[in-house]
Amino acid sequence: MPHLLDDEYLRPYESAIRGRADHAKARARELAGSQSLADWASAHEYFGLHKRNGKWSFREWAPNATSMWLVGDFSKWKIDPRFECFRIPGTDHWGCDIPSRLIKHGDNYRLEMRWDGGHGERIPAYARYVRQDPESKLFCAQVYAPRQKYVWKHKAPPRPKVPFIYEAHVGMASEDEKVATYTEFRDNVLPRIKAAGYNVVQLMAIMEHPYYGSFGYHVSSFFAASSRFGTPNELKSLIDTAHGMGLTVIMDLVHSHAVKNERDGLSLFDGTDYQYFHSGAKGWHRAWDSRCFDYGKTDVLHFLLSNCRFWLDEYRFDGYRFDGVTSMLFWDHGLGEAFTNYGMYFNGSMDDDAWCYLNLANRVIHEVNSNAITIAEDVSGMPGCAAPVEDCGIGFDFRMAMGEPDYWFRLAEKVRDDDWSMGGLFWELTNKRAEEKVVSYVESHDQALVGGKTFFFQLADAAIYWGMAKGQNGLEVERAIALHKMARLATCALNGGAYLNFMGNEFGHPEWIDFPRLENGWSYHHARRQWSLRDDPNLRFKGLADFDAVMLEAMKGGCLASAPVLLAANEPDKVLAFTRGDLLFAFNFNPTKSFADYGVIVPPATKWRHLFDSDEERFGGQNRIASGGEYIPEMVEDRGELVQQIKLYLPARTAVVLRRA
Repeated sequence: MPHLLDDEYLRPYESAIRGRADHAKARARELAGSQSLADWASAHEYFGLHKRNGKWSFREWAPNATSMWLVGDFSKWKIDPRFECFRIPGTDHWGCDIPSRLIKHGDNYRLEMRWDGGHGERIPAYARYVRQDPESKLFCAQVYAPRQKYVWKHKAPPRPKVPFIYEAHVGMASEDEKVATYTEFRDNVLPRIKAAGYNVVQLMAIMEHPYYGSFGYHVSSFFAASSRFGTPNELKSLIDTAHGMGLTVIMDLVHSHAVKNERDGLSLFDGTDYQYFHSGAKGWHRAWDSRCFDYGKTDVLHFLLSNCRFWLDEYRFDGYRFDGVTSMLFWDHGLGEAFTNYGMYFNGSMDDDAWCYLNLANRVIHEVNSNAITIAEDVSGMPGCAAPVEDCGIGFDFRMAMGEPDYWFRLAEKVRDDDWSMGGLFWELTNKRAEEKVVSYVESHDQALVGGKTFFFQLADAAIYWGMAKGQNGLEVERAIALHKMARLATCALNGGAYLNFMGNEFGHPEWIDFPRLENGWSYHHARRQWSLRDDPNLRFKGLADFDAVMLEAMKGGCLASAPVLLAANEPDKVLAFTRGDLLFAFNFNPTKSFADYGVIVPPATKWRHLFDSDEERFGGQNRIASGGEYIPEMVEDRGELVQQIKLYLPARTAVVLRRA
């Protein structure tokens, strides 16, 4: 444990840290026996409906069931003895084998299940394709066995050294007011992502969920790709095409909770409330109105760990962002906690079974694909979350730096521009644990959900509707354009291992995200992306997008391999300067004062060359800085030492990037 215990404040908790890690190791041995944990995590190859050796084989785990039938188009939706399932002796599994001629591609089906004191319709837990009937609105599993299997054309690209992540939602990716498809995303959005300079696509809402407005977070069928966007083969084509473009593709994996629906979810699946979840109040997430998994049960681990493997195997995803990790780790789901001291991680408030599950999940994922990316959405700052398994960590590759967007939005909403702290900004954007990498970002989808705004809309407010044409120079819009670029550049340049942007926010997408629901008249107006704003050369959104692309291109030159070095954090002037590798970043956040010949002490160099700046006309700026200029350092005395200094012209609310020659 060389990295975790470098933190002297963790040493009093060493036995607890080692105890959790040892428990996970023992659990892995107990589960897998002589095989690898990844091989054990293959329940999806056994359970569910599979065509094997000329017949259909169906298996389901339902300990409390007393009888079970497959019911569907093939049985005219009646109980038919030919499709009755029987308990497999010595197990809690049910199954039946059916001649292949009786079931065909496209047949809809479900389970009819009985238990002591009740009965119900259920969708099989391992169903791989689930459709909603447009008339009845009921969900059913559907046999997906097309004559032509999907033929993969491209290998996954190498894992990027620095992930530049484009968080996206397939359904809201069209400008039209509708639910967009996998095919439309493949054809229309992937080229935009590639052109914008991102190298990782993070897809949300892929796992089947009955309520579209949940943003994909109330999952019902964990092994089914959402059919509202298209077919499994169309999703595979999207991923395959992305790989051919050199894009890595990861997805949101929601194992933090499950939808409470009974007919089309896992709640009360076999008539009990404790099959997949904790019984009683512990099994309910009060804030999310959903069910909480019991991570201590072997069969639940089999289900969830196999789910981790399934999406890698079947769809060739390259990793996951795990949703709601804080909620999983703490019995109170971390609601309202500030996590101000280390004792809060070791005082019995944590679900050690959840910690163990996440550790095992990372083992499985990296055994299946050593290049896979795993990201934890964790706000608690729990030590070891993004530390390697061998260092007694959970094993995530990255943790979301969730404090960063909170910080930016607090500045934009509540702090006068004159009061922004340069030292505070640098600290916030570099504050992370030594043993972990983090995903840095100004905003994700979370910030723009109903009740919030995009960062650009927060800055510009109503002026966004009338002040974005070229040639207009309203103060609100000028401020918004300048700070939007500066915030992104500072965050990306100081990123702790990866950088994330939500779809459309690179060009300052307006307003908020609101999925169709009763309260808005089932409107799709705010559940889409207005790409035409970015494409219109007469609007200033284009300059924001062009700046974003140039920024990312500069970051790919290797500068991020080095740690940032602070050069200046002048509070009265509102000037921040730092280097990262061979690049120098200088920001003037002052809202009114420009500085000529501003002296910045720099690392030794022959000269520095202007690379780009946020004030260029092509980026919607005022073009006050000469492009392509060179800066020859001069020797000056600083605190009794001779150092190199360059002098910069820093107009108000601008950032300049120089490269060491």
